[in-house]
Amino acid sequence: MPQQSRYSNAEFEALMNEIILTLEKNQADRDLSLMVLGNVVTHIFNSQVPPEHRESMVNQFADVLKKSIKG
Repeated sequence: MPQQSRYSNAEFEALMNEIILTLEKNQADRDLSLMVLGNVVTHIFNSQVPPEHRESMVNQFADVLKKSIKG
């Protein structure tokens, strides 16, 4: 996750925990969870990022995601 954020750890953790609990409550397996989260990310990019900035932001997001799974 980002090293510096304008959001507090408490805000971040609370929202992340709600999302995880919702996935668990619905017994979403790995594939369904990734599909849902992927569609949520796509929706966010399409609805909150101007078209001229989307590709750059998607690339940045993907790079951060890759780094986060490498440890």
